[in-house]
Amino acid sequence: METTDQLKTYLEIATEAALAAGAVLQDYWGNLSQVEEKGRSGDLVTNADRASETVILEIIQRHFPNHSILAEESGSFGKQQAEYLWAIDPLDGTTNYAHQYPIYAVSIGLLIAGVPQVGVVYNPARKELFRAATGWGASCNRQPIQVSKTDELAHSLLVTGFAYDRRETSDNNYAEFCHLTHLTQGVRRSGSAALDLADVASGRVDGYWERGLSPWDLAAGMVIVAEAGGKISSYDGSPVSLSEGRILASNPKIHSVLSEALLNTPQ
Repeated sequence: METTDQLKTYLEIATEAALAAGAVLQDYWGNLSQVEEKGRSGDLVTNADRASETVILEIIQRHFPNHSILAEESGSFGKQQAEYLWAIDPLDGTTNYAHQYPIYAVSIGLLIAGVPQVGVVYNPARKELFRAATGWGASCNRQPIQVSKTDELAHSLLVTGFAYDRRETSDNNYAEFCHLTHLTQGVRRSGSAALDLADVASGRVDGYWERGLSPWDLAAGMVIVAEAGGKISSYDGSPVSLSEGRILASNPKIHSVLSEALLNTPQ
């Protein structure tokens, strides 16, 4: 069991790394020399992704040389079942970034014994820094945040996304998107899972669901939502499996009815 002081130390180092990476992304904004696909249509990587990740890895490895890492661009360092595992996305929303659409973020989460317990999500374009650690609460720019109090699905605003394999699979979230658009005040798609989770935590949207995600997309945002009073599960209400990559996050008042709507979506 980590002490609150230890968690605070991890949170401060994650914050240092996120802010440094955010500065790198600002430097590359509108000045990309490399934009490539990583084997799937629309799954982009740029020189900004790589430069941002280099900065994050240097800071994390300098402070915690014995911790393991799972990073989107560089892969894994150390045992992935280790007690301490950093899940890092140096640029969540690369497609947005490449098109100079200012919805993107750095996402850094720390799993301790397989459980996300520290999370930082930073959007340099809006200069919004979301942070949380277990027992410390959640904040945006050092001010406390909480999930919304919307208690009816019909009054809610939701957000979702579509995985890169959406062209090849029937499990592509299109039916769910249409179904919930009719049941709510609207469904948005930002293009950044980390910021979607941060927006649930801050009460800007009432709920979020998505499939096809990776641990680096989820780890930081899960901590932030939980510490903001939100509820997180798989679609059916069971615990989230980071390897499965399917998540439902919302305020507690609409979670069960949102889960039911997802499970009963006409296909």
